[in-house]
Amino acid sequence: MLHYKTKEEVEYIRRSSLLVARTLGEVAKHIKPGVTTLELDKVAEEFIRDNGGSPAFKGYNGFPNSLCISPNEQVVHGIPGKNILDEGDIVSVDCGVLLEGYYGDSAFTFTVGEVSEEKGMLLKVTRECLNIAIENAVEGKRLGDIGWAVQDHAENHGYSVVRELVGHGIGKHLHEKPEVPNYGKRGSGLVLREGLVLAIEPMINMGKRNVVQEKDGWTIRTADKKPSAHFEHTVAIGKEKADVLSTFEYVDAVILEKVN
Repeated sequence: MLHYKTKEEVEYIRRSSLLVARTLGEVAKHIKPGVTTLELDKVAEEFIRDNGGSPAFKGYNGFPNSLCISPNEQVVHGIPGKNILDEGDIVSVDCGVLLEGYYGDSAFTFTVGEVSEEKGMLLKVTRECLNIAIENAVEGKRLGDIGWAVQDHAENHGYSVVRELVGHGIGKHLHEKPEVPNYGKRGSGLVLREGLVLAIEPMINMGKRNVVQEKDGWTIRTADKKPSAHFEHTVAIGKEKADVLSTFEYVDAVILEKVN
């Protein structure tokens, strides 16, 4: 069953998504060589709760933490712990928040210090995949148009698209229908209508698309152990263009400040 949101509900999801965005901005301030992923998780949980929200992931199907933190070859669902981030790593940080009864969800892949040109390009193209997907999140298009846009851009740059994990609808539940694959055929699948809110999240691998699950039952990594990148926004389908409910502006501001 699809849940189409009223304008009021979209505003609730926007508020939740903006708290996610601000949380990722707070986490961005602490990302540096030598920090543990558990330290980043604690920063996020404290910030979310201080701002009236609850971490959406904590306890979800038994997940133990507030963030999914996935460095290098880990694609998604990495469990924060004592592992230390090193110079040259890339790390996906996925954050979800429950605020006023509605969920927001967003992810950003960060660089830790200076990274290789190869990794930098993977991040650039994956973020572009997200932007191109969002351009297709308009009324009258189809789900296949979103997936095709991601796949086409990624594969044209020599990368592969993870198929076992997908984006999703979002609202009063963290995961709602429909599933939003990052691959597909143009003109296929569900017709997009205003009121549908989606979490769109390209997961793009430097090597082959195959993934495996680690023994912890959560962490998904690339089978060939090559790096993977992940960017995600919560988006409301619009008549002329998509309404992006989350934002990377807080993260980008911190990154710019670090560079300067």
